[in-house]
Amino acid sequence: MLNNDVMGRVRYIFDFDDSKMIDIFKLADLEVKRWQVRGWLSKEDAKLFKKCNDITLATFLNGLIIEKRGKRDGPQVKPETRLNNNMIFMKLKIAFSLRSDDILEILNLAGLRLSAPELSSFFRKPGHRQYRDCMDQVLRNFLNGLQLKLRGDTSSE
Repeated sequence: MLNNDVMGRVRYIFDFDDSKMIDIFKLADLEVKRWQVRGWLSKEDAKLFKKCNDITLATFLNGLIIEKRGKRDGPQVKPETRLNNNMIFMKLKIAFSLRSDDILEILNLAGLRLSAPELSSFFRKPGHRQYRDCMDQVLRNFLNGLQLKLRGDTSSE
């Protein structure tokens, strides 16, 4: 999935306005302007569209974790320079304090059935023999299920 899509879907699910998005970035120690947020959330063919890079999405997700769970003691977590679907999925899992059962229920709402071992393979370290790449379909279904659970609909912006 495109980073812009992930950010846009999270914004829609929680009905964040531009000010709230700016505040979330600020929690992760990044000052952004309203025009930047609007660029990241615009459609690809829009004039003001701006591609959201991995560092920007990682910063947003780190801010979301702080927003939902509170700031942890010690130094602030640095945003990753490279993101993949597994890392995005893990950050969302942490932000919403989800257990495996919760995630399986959310995926089930979206019509995707996974076993617990299949799910846990996404959260393993890349070198582990049971590690499996999280494909776009799984992440998209997770976001759809989360939307169904929290908003009760599957329409997007």
